[in-house]
Amino acid sequence: MTVADGRAIITVLGQDRVGILAGITAVLAAANVNILDISQTILQEFFTMIMIVDLKGSNLDFFELQKQLKARGEELGVQVTMQQVDVFKFMHRI
Repeated sequence: MTVADGRAIITVLGQDRVGILAGITAVLAAANVNILDISQTILQEFFTMIMIVDLKGSNLDFFELQKQLKARGEELGVQVTMQQVDVFKFMHRI
């Protein structure tokens, strides 16, 4: 599947622990996905991160990358979701 404007939003939520950022970004680097913007914080003991990524140079299709991110998230004990920017905008419009 190709993404209309080439961008996606990735969210990561879960119990804080060492290696979450490294684990998720390693999947993106291996797929040649560029991180355009990132916000990460710890809310009490909970890790939260949102990224906007550019998928234009990715060597994986959208669904395969989504599958790999979800699998890495499960290994790390966090929930990882990836949505196309257009879908995210539509779902969160007022």
